[in-house]
Amino acid sequence: MPVEVYGEDYQFSPKSEILTFEEIKRLIALFQRAGTEKVRITGGEPLIRKNISGLVASLVDIPGLNDLTLTTNGWFLAQHAADLKKAGLNRVTVSLDSLDSKIFAQMNGRGFGPKKVLQGIEAALAAGLTPLKVNAVVKRSENFDSLLDLVAYFRATEVIVRFIEYMDVGNRNGWVMDEVVPSAELVERIDRRWPLEPMEANYRGEVASRYRFLDGQGEIGVISSITQPFCGDCVRARLTTDGRFITCLFAETGLNLRDPMRAGAGDDELSGLIESCWSNREDRYSELRASVPGGDSRRKIEMYQVGG
Repeated sequence: MPVEVYGEDYQFSPKSEILTFEEIKRLIALFQRAGTEKVRITGGEPLIRKNISGLVASLVDIPGLNDLTLTTNGWFLAQHAADLKKAGLNRVTVSLDSLDSKIFAQMNGRGFGPKKVLQGIEAALAAGLTPLKVNAVVKRSENFDSLLDLVAYFRATEVIVRFIEYMDVGNRNGWVMDEVVPSAELVERIDRRWPLEPMEANYRGEVASRYRFLDGQGEIGVISSITQPFCGDCVRARLTTDGRFITCLFAETGLNLRDPMRAGAGDDELSGLIESCWSNREDRYSELRASVPGGDSRRKIEMYQVGG
């Protein structure tokens, strides 16, 4: 969230507009009834939400959820890791774009170095929140030249580093195609240092293409939504903090589930809204982007509103 826009004086949404933990649990249970097996708590930054471990514990009670995970910037992870594991969280993903303090400070827009994030990763590993994944967004002019250091740091550990092509999510990140490093180029660069071989996907719809080191020292992943769109296999849905059902990371809007729920809609009615929205989706933004000269100029929901 850009500090120049969302500074200390910014007026965020009132608490009354945000879903309660009970409302989140009810909606997630309905998503599970419709076929959802995995839930990821994201943000924004989920660890700033009061009693986040309580939310985790409540979601663990939903039958049929096979995986409960959380994505965080890692800033508060060290103090929460043990409690999250105790509450039932399976694993975490941590955003970390560079180990270089200057580059990391520039990319996070807040001037912070990576020390606290690395401490959070260590705490998560100690708590057993594994396999732990580190997500790094790749920008050619900013962190591309420092990425081999990131690979070297986490090789032979329980951490899987995943490199994400710089995406035009939202409207505020100044996206230009010249900053995108194709995943194939990055994989080739890593392969020259540490030989790689492709791995099979864990499941259909997995967003990352996987590669293992030939010397047996772990794996990396690349997410190529710019150069190799995977809209046809996408199985991800998103629920915003104010109760909107989002069917695409690049959506312009979403289906409001909060208001009918608060107006007294029963589970069957809400399930009908969810299933109708999902079955009628036509999202193909990443595939269509390349066919629009100069890119698609539609206004999209910001990343901090819909998570990763």
